[in-house]
Amino acid sequence: MSRPRMRGGTVAAMQQRPTTKRDRGDRWGPRAQDTLEALIQTLGSTRDLEQVLRSAVPLVIEATGADACFLHRWHPKRGHLVLAAASAPYDAAVGEVTLSLGEGISGWVAAHREPAVIVDDKRDDPRYKYIPVLEGDKYTSMASVPIFGRGGDLLGVANVHTIARRQFTSEDVHYLELVASLVGGAIENAELFKRLEDNESALEDLVRTTIQAQEEERRRVATEIHDGVTQHLVSIWYRIHACERLLRKDPSAAASELAATKELIDEALDEARGAILDLRPATLDDLGLAPSLEALAARAFRDEDVNAIVDATPMELPSHVEVALYRIAQEAVNNVKRHAGARTVRLSLSEVDGEVELEIADDGVGFDMDDVRRDTSFGLTGITERVRLLGGVLTVESDAGTTLRLRVPAARPATSEDPRP
Repeated sequence: MSRPRMRGGTVAAMQQRPTTKRDRGDRWGPRAQDTLEALIQTLGSTRDLEQVLRSAVPLVIEATGADACFLHRWHPKRGHLVLAAASAPYDAAVGEVTLSLGEGISGWVAAHREPAVIVDDKRDDPRYKYIPVLEGDKYTSMASVPIFGRGGDLLGVANVHTIARRQFTSEDVHYLELVASLVGGAIENAELFKRLEDNESALEDLVRTTIQAQEEERRRVATEIHDGVTQHLVSIWYRIHACERLLRKDPSAAASELAATKELIDEALDEARGAILDLRPATLDDLGLAPSLEALAARAFRDEDVNAIVDATPMELPSHVEVALYRIAQEAVNNVKRHAGARTVRLSLSEVDGEVELEIADDGVGFDMDDVRRDTSFGLTGITERVRLLGGVLTVESDAGTTLRLRVPAARPATSEDPRP
């Protein structure tokens, strides 16, 4: 770890003068142990991340003997730090203060991944940034350390400030780093619990929507059988009886009835096959996902004035992943048929950066995303939940046409030679 940077030659002073028990106060004595134990118990008593951070602030102040504490969370996707917790009266600024990497002392600490100490004259330090809402002029000295996770990932920055001038020693900084590591562990635990709760909620939603979808599918299949196959069978029954009556009186008329009956039988078989394929396509088991997507598009738009283009790369995937991706594509294709009024539809399946990417795009009328979220008939909720359970990311763009794109981890199916369980 790099030595903390201080102003006024205090690093040399620290090196020349050994730290005595009096210098340390009680921080490394029984009081320090009690404070750390209280910190561990408090941070481990809740799974709520905001509560974890709010609870950490007074304990950090107590542990370090500081007058103010600010905890900044690092958001890698956004590329900046956000004030996530603060001591009173600065808690109103939580969520309002943001710092980019390298900006201010906290940004510097995050960028360099090492502590920083300012004993006095903060405004003379080129790294310092005055933030009026945090009243930096009220405090003379400060120490700032990065907050790391167990794997060394940057989670944030912890700052402590004192009104009186304080020469933070290397042991002070080390103690603050120890406190920050406990906070980092609590942050990671809270995030893990949050993801677990989200996954459980998503699983519950998926089970509910799956049951609803199954019931809707049963109703649809029952309707298709009643309106299609059953009606054909009734017609066939009447025509066969008509043939029996005509065989002796008018053989040519009987032959005509038989020809019509054969056509009805063919139509009934086609409709029965279609219903079976919708329930479980045989190509998915026999040939895999790519051919199944081609068959899906061909069957869906067979009687439509739609140019269906499929570019699907064959790949080996676990069965549950193939089924989920097929159902997503099936729902998206049905949405295009029902709502888009498209002339061209493109389905593509490929592997990108180690992930499976499925894209369904059309040149139809598009839709308002808010309307879609409110209307479950579009099936976007079920698609979203399937993607989440696969650990993927879904994006939907709709303006002149609609593009649904998702990426999921390209997990390979286990084999007999695979050592993993």
